[in-house]
Amino acid sequence: MRHALRACLVGVPLFVAACAVPDGGLFRAARFRDVHLYQRYTELLLHGHVPYRDFFMEYPPGALAVFLPPAAATNAHYNAAFKGVMALCGVASLVIVALALLRLRVSVARLWSAVLLVAVSPIALGPISLNTYDAWPALLTVAALVLLLSRRETFAFALLGLAFAAKVYPVVLVPPALVWTWRSAGRGRALRGATAFAATALVVVVPFLVLAPHGLLESFRAQAARGLQIESVGAQLLVVADHLGLYTVTVAHHTRGAVTYDLRGSLPHVFGALSSALQLAAVIAAAWVYGRGRADGQRFAVAWAGGVAGFLAFTRFFSPQYLVWLVPLVPLVPSIAAWTLLAVALVLDQVWFFHYHSIVSVGGRSWFVLARDLLVVVLFAVLLRRGATKDEDAVVLEDELPLGVRP
Repeated sequence: MRHALRACLVGVPLFVAACAVPDGGLFRAARFRDVHLYQRYTELLLHGHVPYRDFFMEYPPGALAVFLPPAAATNAHYNAAFKGVMALCGVASLVIVALALLRLRVSVARLWSAVLLVAVSPIALGPISLNTYDAWPALLTVAALVLLLSRRETFAFALLGLAFAAKVYPVVLVPPALVWTWRSAGRGRALRGATAFAATALVVVVPFLVLAPHGLLESFRAQAARGLQIESVGAQLLVVADHLGLYTVTVAHHTRGAVTYDLRGSLPHVFGALSSALQLAAVIAAAWVYGRGRADGQRFAVAWAGGVAGFLAFTRFFSPQYLVWLVPLVPLVPSIAAWTLLAVALVLDQVWFFHYHSIVSVGGRSWFVLARDLLVVVLFAVLLRRGATKDEDAVVLEDELPLGVRP
């Protein structure tokens, strides 16, 4: 415990300092990404307007948990307050990563390395880490992982339900979480966990479903109906074909509903369908590889990271801030290759972030986007292979053993 505490005492101030380094980071006034949308939604809500009924909100209801608190700092300071909230989410994630590694009984060197990797991640990722709300669901997912490792299954699934209500993607973690709980605590605990997940998600979503059923469903539909977005791996393969003179890319800017830059045409439509099929297959593969192997905590953490990486690798819509989801998960994996792939992907994200016009106009910086996407695909493959590898040195905690097998 003392090593984890020391790592946090160094990692937390280092993380805060790293958040202040990038342009648009902590204590800096520049504004990027969607914070202005969060502020507008908050102002409308505080003036009596109901989200989804009186105005369109493309984010799930659970996002309001971090949209609203910064409003206490007044309109003029909303941006700074929001970045402060995201920095706190990052700090909490760092501490939880240390707790997870402690629970996994890793070496002192690995604990320090992982905590420091998380601590310096804002420098690599740039302003994206604080100017979007993705640090919120990332915190909830890694917290749920630690709770599962600590045999607090009901609370873990409740956090996953809240994370799902905030960003949707954590739903891909439910299958491995159910397998883990079934193996370590029995079918009854697994069923209670599934109930806690559904109940928590419904508590957050149902009030808005009652007040604005059509608007809420339209918000989810707008997200799910997006085409092949310019930053996805499928789109970037077509952009490469465009650069080589083999295909002509047409980019459409959709401003109604969920704002996006999608590729237009029959071939992008086919690529979009293929991406969705591969995304589903990747998520299933991550859960299946874990389910057929040894039930130890380390393999479970690999499955957790692999599920999210697989979801990202083949998604039809890949915004740069989505890499925040992986920041607290990949450091839990005992793989230098995985850490390196994530670090380089974070850096590539920032390389083209300030030149987004070049991306949507199919400019030369698209090569950086393609490289980022391919690195995430390789990261998923590395995690999947790591999950399938039989680790003779894996530590099986006593409370991870199935019922009736414990000494």
